This record gives sequence, structure tokens and C-alpha cells, in this order.
Amino acid sequence: MKHTLKYIFSSCLILSLFFANAQNTKAPTAKPVKDTVSTGIIPEKAAVATKATVTSKTAVAAKTDATAKKDSVPPVIKTNRYGVRVGVDLFKLSRSFYDKDYKGIELVGDYRWDKKHYIAAEVGNENKTTDDERLNFTTKGSYLKVGFDYNGYENWLDMENIISIGLRYGFSTFNQQLNNYKIYNTNPYFGEVPPIASGQKFNGLTASWIEVVAGMKAKMFNNVFVGFSIRLNRLMTNKQPDNFENLYIPGFNRTYNGSFGVGFNYTVTYFVPIFKKKVVPVEKKKTEKK
Repeated sequence: MKHTLKYIFSSCLILSLFFANAQNTKAPTAKPVKDTVSTGIIPEKAAVATKATVTSKTAVAAKTDATAKKDSVPPVIKTNRYGVRVGVDLFKLSRSFYDKDYKGIELVGDYRWDKKHYIAAEVGNENKTTDDERLNFTTKGSYLKVGFDYNGYENWLDMENIISIGLRYGFSTFNQQLNNYKIYNTNPYFGEVPPIASGQKFNGLTASWIEVVAGMKAKMFNNVFVGFSIRLNRLMTNKQPDNFENLYIPGFNRTYNGSFGVGFNYTVTYFVPIFKKKVVPVEKKKTEKK
């Protein structure tokens, strides 16, 4: 019995020593590698996982940038030119060739003040003989008109066409010569009275008026524009002789009902650019949906 207990005790002791030795034995460690993302040493499996994550994020970012570049359209930058436009009224110039009773010329010009407004002016000279039912008279004089035009047409890109409405103040200085006249005969039994030659002159006459102008100009060639305008006139002042009425005023044209008149011109002009301005479109802010 004594030997049996001794044997059991020795066996237990040997088993306990073997178990303790197994607990103190270290498990093999993974080979350390250097992290490609941050400094330090991390396990190989973690490094592989980190590298895969970084590669995935890089691919997603590259794909996003490529999509953004593909979808985005660069803004179109429009250039507005500013300068002086000068020309001539073809209607008055051509009329001088086919109408023996008329000689005249009108020079026109404008300057682009801003995107929509133009400072405009016309200056001219007329020599016209009017053969009325009872009067034959000759009008000679010069005139000047100054004002502005508003362009209501929205051009595309580099187009420079104009559809405008504007206002002018006109002033004319002129003289009248009564060539001949007829006395009104209340009794037609004796026939018509022959014209009476006069030759009387009236100098130092003046007139001023306001014009409402509507017209357009279209670019035909490089810097060359063709346009026309219609004008409605209203006399402001009119200095005239006691025994003679100003039936025609240079720049104002024929007077109707004493104070109203109409006008028309057909122009060709050349644009002289001075400087340019770039117009960058403003991006609209996206409103967040609630």
C-alpha cells in the first residue's frame, strides 16, 4: 500500500511538471512587416488587409474623379466688345441722286455705354424744295440729335445684333425761301390765279423736338452692321416768321398738325472696337430639398 501511494504521488508530480512546461512554451509569432500606410510594425495579415482597403479607396476616388470630369461641362465665357459705331444714312444719301428737289446727308454713330445701353447721335444737313398745293419753298439747314438706345435683344455667344428703343433730343437751325405762291380764288368762274413769284427769305429760324426711336441693327460682315429705324417726333420749340409757317424742318421732316412728325432712316455702320469685357456665367446655387 505504501509503495502504491508513492507511485501515484510520483506520477502526479511528473504530470504537473509537464503541464507547467507546456504553459510556459511561447507560440510562434508572425513575421513583422512594415506598414505601407503608417509608420511602425504591424502583423502581416493586418498589413495585407490595410493595403487592400487603401487600394479600394484609391480606386473609388479615381472612379469618382473620372465621373466628375466626364459629367462636368466647362462654362462658356462670353466676350462683350465696347467701342464706337459710325456710319451714314443710305436713304438720304441715295435720295440725293434720284430726287432733283432734295440734297442731304446724315451721319450716325453710337457708343456702347454698358451691356444694354448705347449713347447715340445723328448729325446732318438738308436742302429741300417743297412744291405744295399753294406754296413752293426751299428749306436749307443743319441739325443735331443726341440721346440713347436700349437693346432689348439677348445675343448668343459673340453675336452683337441690336433690337432697340430709344429717345433723342433734336435741334435744327435753318432758313426758308418762298419761291412762289398761289392766292386762293373763292370764285372759280374767272379761273385759277397764276403763281406769284416771291423769292422772300426768312433767316435765323430754329426748332427743337423730342424723338421716340425704334429700330434694329444686324451684323452682316466683320464689324459691318446694317439697320433701320422709325421715329415719332414732337416739336418742343419752333421759331417761325409771322407770315410763313415752317412746313418742313431739317431733321424733323414734314410737320403734321403743327407739332407732330415722323421719320425713317436706313443705315450702314462700321464698328471700331476699343476694349473687351468677359462675362462669366454665375452658377445657380442648388436648393436643398427638405
